[in-house]
Amino acid sequence: MEALLSRLADSVSGADTLESLTRPLLELLELVTGLESTYLTTIDEPGGVQQVLFARNSRQMQIPEGLSVPWDDTLCKRALLEGRPYTDNVSTCWGDSQAAQALGIRTYVSQPVHNLDGALYGTLCAAGSESVALGPSTLKVLGLFSRLIAHQVERERIVESLRHDNERLSSHALTDSLTGVPNRRALQIELQRVIARTRREGSRVQIAFIDLDGFKAINDHYGHEAGDRFLAHMAARLAGSIRRGDFLARYGGDEFVVVAANAAEDNLRGRLEQLTVGRFVSQGLCIDYGGASVGVVVAEPDEHDAEALLARADAAMYEVKRQRRAERAH
Repeated sequence: MEALLSRLADSVSGADTLESLTRPLLELLELVTGLESTYLTTIDEPGGVQQVLFARNSRQMQIPEGLSVPWDDTLCKRALLEGRPYTDNVSTCWGDSQAAQALGIRTYVSQPVHNLDGALYGTLCAAGSESVALGPSTLKVLGLFSRLIAHQVERERIVESLRHDNERLSSHALTDSLTGVPNRRALQIELQRVIARTRREGSRVQIAFIDLDGFKAINDHYGHEAGDRFLAHMAARLAGSIRRGDFLARYGGDEFVVVAANAAEDNLRGRLEQLTVGRFVSQGLCIDYGGASVGVVVAEPDEHDAEALLARADAAMYEVKRQRRAERAH
């Protein structure tokens, strides 16, 4: 018993995944029961399927990992319903089980594995082709093992949940909540990546700074909610039309930035301006919009300052805005 406890302690302390915990436990379960096959299953009750997740087969009987059987035909379900965790004469107790007949199971012992919320996760089982007498202490060991597995399952569920939460938080931290496109922080990260690539490859990338001319008038005349819908509409139009590999971000207010991977494109400004021209209709509003001012610069291979690059693009945009105002004045 002391040797068993020592091996159990080593298995538990050294396990960081369900598999690394379960496989040594299956080996210990074989040692405790003397049965030739030990295995952990998962149960999909709504789908009516039980699947062998991990298995250890030391002699003639083979219960393969990945084996799926109808839940209603399993010994595990019968054992749970009847409160009979062990029998050394399966054919007498459950002779109608086709799965047991096919595998040649005569001795069977099982303990349910429940999630900490009480839901059935699966079963921890041992089976053999010969009649083997097992005492109450063996069932206690099996119950202990099933609880250890349940705690590991819960720990992995929590870790996975935290990972998803972290991914969502990271996504939210880099996404503009109004428009759903990347935000200014995401833009800065992307520019640093682009700058590193241009320096490494000697390539060129275009940066387009977009300012939605007349947005303040829309906001003032129709209200902030309409202005927000207009911004979201423009963001969706740009995001849906930029080319593969391009990057769109909301810089702030009514300003957007596009990082275009194809620096050979010599009409990026015209393409983006055209995308912003058109009729905006929303909840009774109808606005014929004349288009944004777009300034475009090329990131040279020797540039290394993202803020300076944005400042150049911003200055190019304001020059376009000045020219458009001058044209309208005439």
